Amino acid sequence: MKHESDKFIFSKNLEWEEVAPGMKRKILGFNDQIMMVKVHFDKGGVGVIHKHPHSQTTYVVSGKFEVTIGQEKKILEGGDAFYIPPHIEHGAVCLEEGILIDVFSPVREDFLI
Repeated sequence: MKHESDKFIFSKNLEWEEVAPGMKRKILGFNDQIMMVKVHFDKGGVGVIHKHPHSQTTYVVSGKFEVTIGQEKKILEGGDAFYIPPHIEHGAVCLEEGILIDVFSPVREDFLI
């Protein structure tokens, strides 16, 4: 398994990976300690409620999302961001087509399989 991405990553040269209906991603850079992922959601796309041992911070590039972290729900739009501590249940519903940039620490090994 590759444990470090190329130093320069050109998104236009990467294929989208279908993750779920209405949701696809591109891995933009990583090593063992950190990973950045671009995620595109169609309107109505759902990031199902889940949890993982990674710290995560996410920047909303565009669109509108209902984000759940633990017991809280908020509506976020382009320019907003959120942080998810390790082992906390979270998910998102896309209300208007958009893009998120997720950063994980450490690397999401499960994304590289």
